Amino acid sequence: MHLLLPLLASLLFVGALIFMKRASEAGANSVTTLCISNLGSGIIFSVFWSLGGTFRGWGEIWQPAVIAGLFVLGLTFTFAAIEKGDVSIATPIFGVKVVFVAFLVTLMGLQELPASVWEAAIMATLGIGMIQWTGRGKTHHVSLTVALALAAALSYATFDVLVQRWAPAWGVGRFLPIVYWIVGLSSLPLLPKLPWQEIRKRRVFVPLAAGSLLISLQAICIVSTLAIYGDAARVNVVYSLRGLWGVVLAWAVAKRWGGAEADHSGRTMVARLVGAIILAGAVALVVLSEISD
Repeated sequence: MHLLLPLLASLLFVGALIFMKRASEAGANSVTTLCISNLGSGIIFSVFWSLGGTFRGWGEIWQPAVIAGLFVLGLTFTFAAIEKGDVSIATPIFGVKVVFVAFLVTLMGLQELPASVWEAAIMATLGIGMIQWTGRGKTHHVSLTVALALAAALSYATFDVLVQRWAPAWGVGRFLPIVYWIVGLSSLPLLPKLPWQEIRKRRVFVPLAAGSLLISLQAICIVSTLAIYGDAARVNVVYSLRGLWGVVLAWAVAKRWGGAEADHSGRTMVARLVGAIILAGAVALVVLSEISD
């Protein structure tokens, strides 16, 4: 049942990126989106303090600090990727994270993965490849978008595995608030440099605020699941369904309100959709393996 949380997170993530893309097109740069999102996460994750836990002392504070640094790094690459390219390209590429996670949990000896998870990771990678390499249409900066998305995937994969490794000793109610307080504090020096006059405009503020809220909510779903249940490999294969939602929702929204995806041919979007369906097959494989365990 814990895999329902990453499923919800996959939908929230794509919704967040669609809003952030609209904010970017309205005038918000990646620094603005990063700063607002980080501050929002710091505030929202404060509610976890009531869940309790163990503060392991200042000598161990480097652990949540490293996690916070990886989160900020991943978010920086994420927002830069969607600023440069299509949501329907960048979002599926983020799914390569499932392969990174599978290698890292094995390398660190955190989990011995069954063959079905490796098969699912390979399927997910094939689906991602099909979405990426077919029908690029009028998308600009494709290579840069892919590079930024891969960098984000690696940052978040390391983040997930280290949360699984370190969070249990602290407890959810201590580790997560400290991580996201550090994330929020890291953005405070940026506040005076933000284009506040631009941010106050409705066309920028509304999608920026909505995207920041959804980023925080999807982070709660993923990070709390990893901190409580571990199981980073399966969680990330299910989370890779965002590639499917990224194709379908980005295209639908672009058709309704405008956007780069609306300029692509039906053939291009069908090809991306087929790749996303392969991702869905990978998720089904993981869920079935979970039921059989």
